[in-house]
Amino acid sequence: MKRYYSLAVALLAAVSLPACSQEEPVPAPSPETVSDTLFNEDITLSLWTYPVGNWGNPTALSSLLTEFRKAYPQIHISVKCLDYTTGDDKIYEALKNGTAPDLVFESSERLVAAWGEKGLMVDLSDLWESKYTEQVYPFVRSACQHNDGSYYILPICMSAHCMAINYDLFQEADALRYIDEDSRTWSTENFIHAVETLHAFGQERVGTVYCGGQGGDQGTRALVNNLYGGSFTDNTHTHYTVDSEENIRALELLSNLEGISFDPSLVGSDEVDLFCRGELAMAFCWNGTLEVAQTIQNPYLNFDIFPMAFPTDSGQPKLSGGIWGLGIFDNKDEAKIEAAKTFIRFMTENNEQYTKCVLTSNFWPVREMQDIYDNDKLMSEYSIFIPYMTDYYQNTPYWAEARTAWWKMLQKISQGADIRTAVKEFSTTVP
Repeated sequence: MKRYYSLAVALLAAVSLPACSQEEPVPAPSPETVSDTLFNEDITLSLWTYPVGNWGNPTALSSLLTEFRKAYPQIHISVKCLDYTTGDDKIYEALKNGTAPDLVFESSERLVAAWGEKGLMVDLSDLWESKYTEQVYPFVRSACQHNDGSYYILPICMSAHCMAINYDLFQEADALRYIDEDSRTWSTENFIHAVETLHAFGQERVGTVYCGGQGGDQGTRALVNNLYGGSFTDNTHTHYTVDSEENIRALELLSNLEGISFDPSLVGSDEVDLFCRGELAMAFCWNGTLEVAQTIQNPYLNFDIFPMAFPTDSGQPKLSGGIWGLGIFDNKDEAKIEAAKTFIRFMTENNEQYTKCVLTSNFWPVREMQDIYDNDKLMSEYSIFIPYMTDYYQNTPYWAEARTAWWKMLQKISQGADIRTAVKEFSTTVP
């Protein structure tokens, strides 16, 4: 059973409701809360949010917007919650129909590398001149800036993607000796020993390189890149380096290691489900928010989850992460754009309001706030991975094409293709 239930778990349980599928107007404030503002006419803004923690929960969002409604009663916010299965299609359909939302909450990957690249977003460079943005971590700031110098996102939270092991099973199989429980790290050699030990113990499916699509692909990329010091892109994030000898060596190891399989029928969420059912000894698609959700929602979970960094032969794991924040679609309405910028300033420049935004995400702030999860054991546990985070490479050109080419490459390997040939095809597919 779980070692503890965190504050994050309790909060999520209290507000866990189905994500809203219709636009839901936020109720207007009562007359006594109305204050003077810079807006003399009513303005209605639409905010579409992807399900980053409780940013995809209508009840949590209503609570989050309470103080803004009091301060700016003339700005009315309607909220639409998206999911990752249909969200992109809804965005592109709205763009095609000229009904794109004014505000969107999602990752730098989409706001900068996808929509910003296409000229669909408002440049927020003026919002980056505040005291708040001066405190944003440099690697986060870099991830929010397009290569033309524009900023298409004001970041709010970030995550560190990691992996997890079934602690109880590792203990029973005498495989805990291969991990460093204090630093949550292990060497590539010890990873191999652990897999062999678990397989010999009778655990047929130790881990799986899922490749049914791009869902959760951050886990398979990190696994391959860390094993022998490879990378997905070059240091300047201008081209892809999947065809390196280090990555080829890692793919060869995984394809030959008994207990590890390549499975084209699974994506990351499927792997998570199998792991939480106890059918896999480890999961490569993992983060703190997933543990919160699975602790509450998964009736099959009956073992201790132990989060780990990916194995590496260098002793210095390099974890990728997500960066999420607010952006503005350029709908050519200057009044709405200014109102949307006012909303973003309110959510990020006020320390109390910003803290609420971060806690709603169940992730970490993008600037130094060491005490934010002092009373939350689970989130404090996952904070150990923050120093292992490397720079954000998901804004490399042709990112969407690279993600597709990655899982298709893994599928070819699962079907017995020569690894060097499959890797070479990746490089010829992505510019």
